[in-house]
Amino acid sequence: MSYTTQTTTLQDVGRVVLATFMVGAGTGHLTFARRAFQAQVPDWVPMDKDIVVLLSGVVEIGLGLSLLLAKKRRVPMGLGLATFYGMVFPGNVHQYTHHISAFGLDSDGKRLARLFFQPVLMGWALWSTGALKALRQPAQ
Repeated sequence: MSYTTQTTTLQDVGRVVLATFMVGAGTGHLTFARRAFQAQVPDWVPMDKDIVVLLSGVVEIGLGLSLLLAKKRRVPMGLGLATFYGMVFPGNVHQYTHHISAFGLDSDGKRLARLFFQPVLMGWALWSTGALKALRQPAQ
């Protein structure tokens, strides 16, 4: 699999928007939204919830900056971000199943709708970095 692929202007814009979102969310993990993010950490995670939130915030900022700056590594960054979205999905399920209000998700309907947005984020990460195209290319 190739580490780089040609991306369109629309993909580039989508990647910049996603990267900006990631840096903003990561900053929220470290500052103003820390408590809200802690509410999403499932009880079965064997670490302090605050540590999980802080570490995931650092990862989000790193992934966001990498999407912006690592032009030659876009494909692995897209795969990494899609994987990250998969890894945090249990937190979204936890918020839904435990009826936890955070981030304006104050009803089960809103929390359920959010569960369907996670695959959209995964697809966005793969599409905007060219990772989908790279995954479809035959091995060399």
